[in-house]
Amino acid sequence: MIRMRAGSRGLRVEPSRIRRVLTLGLPTAWGAAAITYKLTCPLAQQDGLGARIVSSAVFFAVGTGLILNLRSSLLRELRQLREVAGAAQNVLLRPLPPRVEGLTVAAGRLSASRGASVGGDLYEVAATEHGVRVVMGDVRGHGLAALGTAAAVLGSFREAAHEEPELPLVLRRLERTLGRHLRERSRAEHPASGALAPDSPQAEEFVTVLLMEIAPDGEMTALNCGHPWPFRLSAHAEPVRGGEPLPPLGPFPLPAELSVLHCGWLLPGEALALYTDGMEDARDAAGRFFPFRAALTEAVRVPPVAPQSVICAVCSQLRRHSGGLPSDDAALLILRNDRGRVPQQQGETVRRESTMT
Repeated sequence: MIRMRAGSRGLRVEPSRIRRVLTLGLPTAWGAAAITYKLTCPLAQQDGLGARIVSSAVFFAVGTGLILNLRSSLLRELRQLREVAGAAQNVLLRPLPPRVEGLTVAAGRLSASRGASVGGDLYEVAATEHGVRVVMGDVRGHGLAALGTAAAVLGSFREAAHEEPELPLVLRRLERTLGRHLRERSRAEHPASGALAPDSPQAEEFVTVLLMEIAPDGEMTALNCGHPWPFRLSAHAEPVRGGEPLPPLGPFPLPAELSVLHCGWLLPGEALALYTDGMEDARDAAGRFFPFRAALTEAVRVPPVAPQSVICAVCSQLRRHSGGLPSDDAALLILRNDRGRVPQQQGETVRRESTMT
C-alpha cells in the first residue's frame, strides 16, 4: 500500500514508496509485455524469417530493459551502502577541528580497498587541561571486527584524555577497554553461540597505539605501544626518538611501571607527522617500499609547513608509487605549532614570532 502525506497542495506520495513501486513494477511490466506479445500477436505465431527477427528484437528489448533496471537498482543500493559506510567512518573518525589550542591540525587516510571508507586506522586530537593529547593507532585485522575494535579504543581515549591527569593512566584505560571488548567478542564468536568463523580471530588481534601529549610550552611526551614514531617537520623530516616502544595492546599486559618518554620540543612553526605503517609499507610493482620520509621532506622543503598541503602531496605520491591503491590502509596526521613562545632553554625565555599565517 502506498503511503500518502497531506501537504499544502494536497496529498503527496513518499519518494521511497515510489522507488519501491518502480523497482517491482517495471520488471513486471516488461515481462507482461513479452508474454502478451507472444500469446496475442499474430506475428509471433509465424515461422517466417521476418517474424523471427521481429520476435527476437522484442525479446532483446525486454531483456535489455530488465538488465538496465537491475543495474539501476544495484547502483542505488551501492550508493546507499557507501553513504552508510561513510557515516559510520565519520562517527568513528569524526572530522578534526582545523585548530586545537594553538595547533593547526589536518588528517587524511587512504584505503587499500577500492570504494572502501572504513578500516582499522584510528586517530584523535583532544584539547585538555593537561595539554593537547593525541592518539594514533592501527588495529591488526580488517572488516567490521577491526572497525569495532577501533571504535572501542577511540571511545575510551575520548573520555580518558580529559579525565586522567597522567598519560600512563590514559593508556591503562585503553588497555582495559580493549580487553573488555575482545572478551565480549570472544563470547559472541564462540561456536556455542552459533556464530560463523570470524575473518579476524580475536586471539590474533592487537592494536598499536602512540599516545602523545603536547604541553603549552611545546614539550612532547609519549607512550608508544608498538607504533611507528612520528616525524618532526621543519626544513626536512626528522624522526622523533622517544626510546624503546612497549608491545602492542592486546597480546600481553602492560608492565607494572609505565615511564613517560620525553620526545623534545615542538617549536613554533614546526610540525609533527603521525602516521600508520601503511605509509611506509606501500610497495610499487617492483616491490620497492614507498620512500615516506623523502616524500615528507619534499613536501616541506618550501616553508612554511602547511599541514593540508603536506597530506595532499604525500598521499598523491603514495598513490603514484603503489599504482593507485596502497597495499594496506594508511593514515596521516599533521599538527603544526602556531604558538608564539619558544620553551624555556638554559634558564632564559626567548620570544620568537611565528611565521604562520
